[in-house]
Amino acid sequence: MAPAMRAGVASLLLLPLLLSSGSASASTLALYNRCGETVWPGIQPSAGKELLARGGLELAPGRSAAIRLPAGWSGRVWGRQGCRFDASGRGRCATGDCGGALYCNGAGGAPPATLAEVTLASNPSAQDFYDVSLVDGYNVPIAMTPVHGSGARCVPGGCVSDLNRVCPAGLAVRGGGRVVGCRSACAAFGAPQYCCTGQFGGPQQCKPTAFSRLFKAACPKAYSYAYDDPTSILTCSAGASYVVTFCPHHR
Repeated sequence: MAPAMRAGVASLLLLPLLLSSGSASASTLALYNRCGETVWPGIQPSAGKELLARGGLELAPGRSAAIRLPAGWSGRVWGRQGCRFDASGRGRCATGDCGGALYCNGAGGAPPATLAEVTLASNPSAQDFYDVSLVDGYNVPIAMTPVHGSGARCVPGGCVSDLNRVCPAGLAVRGGGRVVGCRSACAAFGAPQYCCTGQFGGPQQCKPTAFSRLFKAACPKAYSYAYDDPTSILTCSAGASYVVTFCPHHR
């Protein structure tokens, strides 16, 4: 991993250099914490893909880390907040917890958690696919920015608004006297029309709800429900690298 960097403009200027280090043909995932508090990113590979960085790490405010991505890798990244771990790496997080461990080791994060997802191209003539998803709810703003990629839809994505401020009472998760996460309607109510299951188990049957519309209005470039593909999936040419920034608008 790359050494940590201080917050501010200097860090933003250094990230492209960090991403371009090493082999020009390799893809890199850079994680950057602009939040006012520590974030513990979790990393979960898709089935059959390589585990990276033991599945978790700690990023203090203003710090960044870079992880080399194997060819064809796919998986997801999320930010855990309010974590406490002992010397052995055991503990818990207020949001995004992955079984009480600093190193998630392939486990996913407990909802609600904002997810950054990527599937790298399987060959040089194919495309990468990436998105930021609220299907598992929301806990922290995330921006996902491609570097060294090309294509009409090779553009920044994410959910940079603070959804916790507008989260409906029935979806809100509270901790320390404040809202720390916003659950999906599926997780909160379990009804088929919110979960896109049963008679609603298809893109023609499962349509946006009042809750997913609220998410979409706040974060138009993020997945708001299971079949929100057309406006949410982004693509880049093979070989792109990606910067995932937590709290991108925090000062």
